[in-house]
Amino acid sequence: MNTPTQLAETNTPEQRPIKRHHTPRYYAQRVKDSLTTRVSKLICAVFLGLLFIVGIIMFILWLSLRPHRPRFFIHHFSILGLGLDNGYKNPEIVFNVTARNSNLNIGIYYDSMVGSVYYKNQKIGSTPLLDEYYEGPKTTKVLTAALSGETLNVDRHRWMEFSKERSKGAVGFRLEISSTIRFRISAWDSKRHGMHANCDVSVGRDGLVLPSSKDVRCPVYFS
Repeated sequence: MNTPTQLAETNTPEQRPIKRHHTPRYYAQRVKDSLTTRVSKLICAVFLGLLFIVGIIMFILWLSLRPHRPRFFIHHFSILGLGLDNGYKNPEIVFNVTARNSNLNIGIYYDSMVGSVYYKNQKIGSTPLLDEYYEGPKTTKVLTAALSGETLNVDRHRWMEFSKERSKGAVGFRLEISSTIRFRISAWDSKRHGMHANCDVSVGRDGLVLPSSKDVRCPVYFS
């Protein structure tokens, strides 16, 4: 038989969790917090999108306005009378170089320009090429010069070195074009840069530039 205590436990109803009833103010606050979160996310997305678009525009502008160095190509170089034993008595070096401004919207000012010829890293001649000069975008300037007399220092000993190297098939020289330049973007001018173009060139037994040195782009660096 069940005891009174067991009967009481059996007849006791199951305990159910008490439901809490929130006030209208609570639900209003939750809606407000949800809207604030959504607005914050929307503002962040718009800001990041604008930042990305501005970054792309700035990158495109940087690519279009970034100045490119002038390009130099050597087309002709010759040393007259190279095959003559007494050629040193009246030596002459003639060369033809083009200066190309490949920039689309940027001009280049040259304060002046000088061409110098080196043999075994020793200067043997130098001559002015240009006075102050402005080269517009996408234009090419032809530079032609001849070194002889006082502008070319070649004695008998140096000529013998030329002849000795010539017997091997080629004589190597270096043509350096130096100037001080500045870039012009619209009405703004950059600071001045010391520019040097080094053109390694070899001539054959006839004293004329070899095909391997012709129409080759010369390295350009700033100092």
